[in-house]
Amino acid sequence: MRENLHRFFRAARGAGVHVSPAESIDAMRAVKQVGFSDRAILRDALLLTLAKSQDEKLALGDCFDLFFSQPEPRQGHLEADDNDDASQDADQTPSPSSASEAGEGQPSEGLGPLAQMLLSQDRNAIAAAIASASGAASLSDIRYSTQRGIFSSRILDAMGLQRLRDDLELTATNPSLAERLRGALDALREAVRDTVSQGLALYAREEAENLRNEILRNAPLARIERRQVAEMRALIRQIARRLRERYSKPRKRQRRGHLDVRRTLRRNAAWGGVPFLTAWKRKHRDRPKIVAICDVSGSVAQVSDFFLLLIHSLHEVVDDVHSFAFSSHLIEVSEILEKKSPEEAMAEIMSKVGFGSSDYGSSLVDFEKEFMSTLTPQTTVIVLGDARSNNLDPRADILRRISERSKRVVWLNPEGRLAWGFGDSEMPRYATFCTVVRQCATAQQLERAVSDIVATYQ
Repeated sequence: MRENLHRFFRAARGAGVHVSPAESIDAMRAVKQVGFSDRAILRDALLLTLAKSQDEKLALGDCFDLFFSQPEPRQGHLEADDNDDASQDADQTPSPSSASEAGEGQPSEGLGPLAQMLLSQDRNAIAAAIASASGAASLSDIRYSTQRGIFSSRILDAMGLQRLRDDLELTATNPSLAERLRGALDALREAVRDTVSQGLALYAREEAENLRNEILRNAPLARIERRQVAEMRALIRQIARRLRERYSKPRKRQRRGHLDVRRTLRRNAAWGGVPFLTAWKRKHRDRPKIVAICDVSGSVAQVSDFFLLLIHSLHEVVDDVHSFAFSSHLIEVSEILEKKSPEEAMAEIMSKVGFGSSDYGSSLVDFEKEFMSTLTPQTTVIVLGDARSNNLDPRADILRRISERSKRVVWLNPEGRLAWGFGDSEMPRYATFCTVVRQCATAQQLERAVSDIVATYQ
C-alpha cells in the first residue's frame, strides 16, 4: 500500500492540496498506526495530517473518496459472505471444467490465469489484478483524455489479454464456455475503462488546471468571457497569494558582500585587532511606500476588478500603501481594502465611483488638492488605467508634479501599445512623466509588473 499512498499524495497535489515531503512522511506514520482496515479512520488520519485549511480539507476528502472508490484488493481466501455468493453462483452456473467436459472434452487446465479468474467471477481478485496492472502500466502518468485508449490497452496487456485471446480460440469448440468468456472479457474492458477514467480524474486534474491557467494567464483581460470571469478571479487570487508568500515576510539575508574594515577593527579591539568578529557593508533599502491610483470607469470596467484584487494584495504585502479609485472624481479606498474582503471591497468601491465616464484631469486635480501629502521621495506611484480622458483636459502638469515629489511613477495600461495615442488616449503625454510604462493586458503581465515593483524593496 506504500505505492498507493504515494499515488494518493500525487492525486492530492493535483487537487490543489500542498503536500510537502515532511507532511507525506507524517501521513505515512499516521497510516502505519491506524492501518487500512477501517476506511473512515484512514480518511480522518490523512485529512488531519495533510489538510491545512477548510478548503484543503474539502478537496482532500473528495480526492480520498475518488481514489478509494474501488474495492480494496484483498489477498488470500475470500470472506465467508463472498464464499457464499461464489457457491451460489457455482450452483447456478457450470464451472469451466464442467462446461468444457459437457462440450468436446476441452480441459480447463489449458486456460490461462486471466481466463480462469474471469470464469470464477472473483470480483476481488479481478479488482486486485486491475490495480496491479494499473501500477505496471503507470496509470498515474496519465495527463490527457486522449490517452484513455493507450492506458486501457496497457492495463489489459499487463493482465494477459493476448493469452486470453488464445484461450478464446481454444474454446471455439465449446460455444457455451466461449460465450461466457467473451461476456467476462467485455465486463473486464468496461472495468478497465472505469479505472482509467478514475485515474484521469485523479492525476490529470493538475495538468488540465495548469493548462487552463496558462491559457487564462495569457488571455486579454478586457476580452474575458462571462463564463471565465470566476476562473480569472481565482487565478488573480493565486497570483496575489504568491505575492504574499514571496514578499510579505522579510527574508533573512546572508552576510556577504564587501568587508567593512573600519567597523571590523573597532569591533575586535579587545582581541588586539584579530578579526574574530566581522562587519559587512550593507546596502540601505528604503521602507516601501506605495500609492496606487486605479481607474474604475466604464472603459476599463471589465479589468478594474482584477486591478483592485491586485491592489488588495499589495495592502497585505506592503505596510505603507495608500490606494485611490476614480472615474470622474477620485476617492481614497485604503480603509475599504484593508478592512474588507476582496469581493466586498470591490463591490463598495464600484458602487461609489465605478462605471462612470473617465476624467483623468479632474481626478488628478482631486489628488493634488487632498492627497499630495501622501507622496515622499521614497514613494512609488502606480497608476492603473487606459489613459483615455474623453477629450477632456488631461492635466499632465499635475502628473509631472507627482513625479517630481515621488521616487518613481509606474503606469500599467490594459490596452495594447498600438492603441496608445489614438482617439482620446493621452498615454504618450502621460508617459513623458513616468519612470516605467508597461502594457498589462493579461494576468501574466500584471503579475510580472506588480512583482517587479514589490521586489525593488526587498
